[in-house]
Amino acid sequence: MQKVWIYLENGVFLEANSFGATGTSVGEIVFNTSMTGYQEIISDPSYAGQFVTFTMPEIGNVGVNEDDMESRSCHCKGVLVRNYHHEYSNFRAKGDLDSLLKEHNVLGICDIDTRYLTKIVRDEGAMMMIASTEIHDKDELKKLLEQSPRIEDINYIEEVTTQEPYIHKYGAWNHSKMSYNKAVMSDKKVVVIDFGVKRNILNELVESGLEVEVVPASFKADDLIARFEAKEIGGVFLSNGPGDPLTLTKEKEQVQKLIKSDIPIFAICLGHQMLSIAHGFDTYKLKFGQHGGNHPVANPETKIVEITAQNHNYNVPDSITQIAEVTHMNLFDNTIEGVRYKNKEIFSVQHHPEASPGPHESKYIFSEFAKIVK
Repeated sequence: MQKVWIYLENGVFLEANSFGATGTSVGEIVFNTSMTGYQEIISDPSYAGQFVTFTMPEIGNVGVNEDDMESRSCHCKGVLVRNYHHEYSNFRAKGDLDSLLKEHNVLGICDIDTRYLTKIVRDEGAMMMIASTEIHDKDELKKLLEQSPRIEDINYIEEVTTQEPYIHKYGAWNHSKMSYNKAVMSDKKVVVIDFGVKRNILNELVESGLEVEVVPASFKADDLIARFEAKEIGGVFLSNGPGDPLTLTKEKEQVQKLIKSDIPIFAICLGHQMLSIAHGFDTYKLKFGQHGGNHPVANPETKIVEITAQNHNYNVPDSITQIAEVTHMNLFDNTIEGVRYKNKEIFSVQHHPEASPGPHESKYIFSEFAKIVK
């Protein structure tokens, strides 16, 4: 293993060991409290521009495989883990995490006190950091970090979105067959706007009985409205994705056109935030975000509590209740997790009902969307 040097925006300077890719990388440090699913997290496009600190201390022990990739690449800047295991043991594994990170040019940092890092982020908030296997001088790392753009200055959507439209052909994971279900023909078709969509979101949309077409984030709302009026499509889904939603001004204009039409719309995470912004209610940044697979969310009407997966640094404001009904609330910090807009067939959630490997208590939301698709 090589040495790697880390400099945080608050002045903390650390030395650790590295695996995966080598080089120098700048990004925002966050922490994730999930106990499982490190490959799905690392390949989630929403982590583009970020270093992910895993609070689970043992990482790499179950290896990696193609089926657990949430996108075609790993978009995060790096991962920080307490103990990295190069030797893996799992009947589904096809390779090691080190090789996966090298393939996608992602830094791996290990033999570091992740509890200490988590406490820093928890107490001081998400912050920028730089990590390098090449530069060990603190002052040089500090200078490079100060000269680098912040995560909110970069449009990572352009990096993670699909370049060409395509039809998604797979449904949910079938445990008995150890493969994904094949999509079946459906008379209900939806278009997914790809801001950095996770594969399992597409799988769950298909599993709910929908035909799914994925289009780039550079979509034109007028084209989708015309297709809806011609009864070619019955709804639109706005996906998750990375970065600060307030920087997406072109995308906001297109979403504003969509909400003025009669198209049923469902959105998750960034898409949820985009709907709020398009309605005139700007999002705000949380201190350290919500990242993990164990967050309780309550339905204010039914009082039912669901354990959910989360991955967001931004949130919609409480003032959105002027135009929408709150359907879900986070019980950790009482922030809004889901809304249904008044007098429109538009609803959205901040958490991830498609979570893989889980939890699965919110999957019903996909069926709710399928019911209102024309």
